[in-house]
Amino acid sequence: MSRHAFLPVAIMSALALCACVTAPSPREYRAPAPTRSVDAARLYDGLWLEIGRTPMRLTDGCVAGTTTYRLAGETAMRLRDTCRADSARGKEKALTASAEILDPGVNTRFRARYLWGLVTWEYWILDHADDYSWFISSDPKFEKLWIYTRTAPDQAELDRLKARVTALGYDVSRLEFPEPLAASDVAGTAAKLD
Repeated sequence: MSRHAFLPVAIMSALALCACVTAPSPREYRAPAPTRSVDAARLYDGLWLEIGRTPMRLTDGCVAGTTTYRLAGETAMRLRDTCRADSARGKEKALTASAEILDPGVNTRFRARYLWGLVTWEYWILDHADDYSWFISSDPKFEKLWIYTRTAPDQAELDRLKARVTALGYDVSRLEFPEPLAASDVAGTAAKLD
């Protein structure tokens, strides 16, 4: 297949992907409504380690997941999602997005646009620590859920986070808990969004 013949196939594939992962309509919402507001300057700043997640094809073989947030205005932010292939020292894979806070002042819902805006995902912050050491997020359909922390938790803290996920009504047995990013790699990963 020539390079020029490949271009329409690639565009059609991107459009098909876009149709599959755009934000859902309100009638499809099944996640519990966030009940606690978020201090945007505290939560949407810096590096978060992905401790638990719903498995999906996009993250197959990925460990040491992270998300780095940077506010770029009152409701605008940038983010960078990363993981490592097969081990915490493996090759880094990354996606960046621009995002918009959908409920300014409350700051619990945002929409991220990846791949030049072709792919849109909506995220809700369902729960977070008072000291912003962890948070739990979900898509509005409550099909996918993530647990993030600032540092790798010990087993007791992980058990407490799993209990919070269960209290939200999500089946914690659906989650996977890949190896987290090594502490020595945190600074280099966080700096790449700047």
